[in-house]
Amino acid sequence: MITIKSEREIEGMRKSGAVLAGVHLGLRDLIKPGLSSWEIEKFAKKYIESHGAIASQIGFDGYKYATCVSINNEVAHGIPRKGLMLKEGDIVSVDMCVELDGYQSDSCWTYAVGDVSDKRQKLMDATRKALYLGIDQAVVGNRIGDIGAAIQQYTEDELGYGDVRELIGHGIQPTIHESPSVPNYGEAGQGLRLKEGMTITIEPMITTGTWKIASEQVPNDSWVYYVTADDSDCAQYEHTIAITADGPKILTSQDPDIDQKYL
Repeated sequence: MITIKSEREIEGMRKSGAVLAGVHLGLRDLIKPGLSSWEIEKFAKKYIESHGAIASQIGFDGYKYATCVSINNEVAHGIPRKGLMLKEGDIVSVDMCVELDGYQSDSCWTYAVGDVSDKRQKLMDATRKALYLGIDQAVVGNRIGDIGAAIQQYTEDELGYGDVRELIGHGIQPTIHESPSVPNYGEAGQGLRLKEGMTITIEPMITTGTWKIASEQVPNDSWVYYVTADDSDCAQYEHTIAITADGPKILTSQDPDIDQKYL
């Protein structure tokens, strides 16, 4: 079932999203060569809880952590690891969900670790642009397929990257995963029609190689994470969006100057 949110509910999600955005802003300064991915987890959990919020990934489908930390060829759902140190030139995607006063938000961002190669920087830039191309299509009267088609046309058709199929965006609120599904690929004019008051995530996962992915199991754990099938790099950017009569509104914005037309 898809729930239509009131202005009050959307404002609650925006406040939750501000906490989440604060974590990402802090990670800009924290992430550097020699940092363990566990330190990312510790920082995020402490920040979220110190702002009166809950790290709502913890306990979801048995997940144990506040963050998913995915490095280089890892696509999504990587767990934070105490012994895994970030190296100069890595790229690391940090995905997390926050609940504040019953309102959910979800956002992922990819970070450069020190100086990265031109190839990795171009991947990050393209994936971030693809996110905003998708957001541009999240307007009342459009269809879900318009979002995915805009992302796929730019990343695959124009740039020749891989646009991951198996992991997609989704509705959000009252839980972190609700209907509808929001693929990062598709056909314009197809799929569910977008209505005022819907809240969704848009989260392209783009690779320098194939769109196909493979699953890996964490040693001594039942948790499964995903890597690119050809060991290519992957970047991911995600915002939580409200569909409004005035256009798409980003509820997890980190940069008001950049996102001003979506606020």
